[in-house]
Amino acid sequence: MKLYDALTPNSLRVHVFLAEKGIDVARQPINVLGGETRTPTFLAINSLGELPVLEADDGRILTESVAICRYLEELHPEPRLMGRDAYDQALVEMWNRRIEQHIFGSIGAVARHTLGFFADKVEQMPDYAASQMRLFDKNWAWLDRELADGRPFVAGERFTIADITGMAALFVCAILDKSPSNAFAHAKRWMETVKARESFAAEMAKAA
Repeated sequence: MKLYDALTPNSLRVHVFLAEKGIDVARQPINVLGGETRTPTFLAINSLGELPVLEADDGRILTESVAICRYLEELHPEPRLMGRDAYDQALVEMWNRRIEQHIFGSIGAVARHTLGFFADKVEQMPDYAASQMRLFDKNWAWLDRELADGRPFVAGERFTIADITGMAALFVCAILDKSPSNAFAHAKRWMETVKARESFAAEMAKAA
């Protein structure tokens, strides 16, 4: 397999997933800031011009970080990061979607609608970015209440892809120099737990 690779929030999800499973995959570095994802050569691989992209051993292509993670989960089942039995898998999917929509997606929208890099990718709407920024504390307050039961990870007692999606949100927060309030003690506890994981620390060190 080969992973078309750069340090982007969605690529980070795959990087952490691979590291947590102990999977070594060949990397093909892509110069995102240099516009390599917009070249005809790359667009022939992924017409949306986005990362990550996984090329399977037989040459087939997968894009979208969660789809790639699901494929890797089937090839390398342990440790289970997407749930075990039917209920657990659904629970992890539920929490991954919740974190993606209300935490990662919201702060990601701020980045997409304010950073110059995205200017030719989306019709940037500063007012929309501002509205999402106003939701920042509200979204983290929601997560703080959810974690008030003391569970160590988003979906329960075990680290899962829902936590990895949360890591991607924290990565964007670092880019935008925005951090959740210290008043959110339960969310802060979760943050410190995931920040301490070697897989995430290694990714943040690359960005430093």
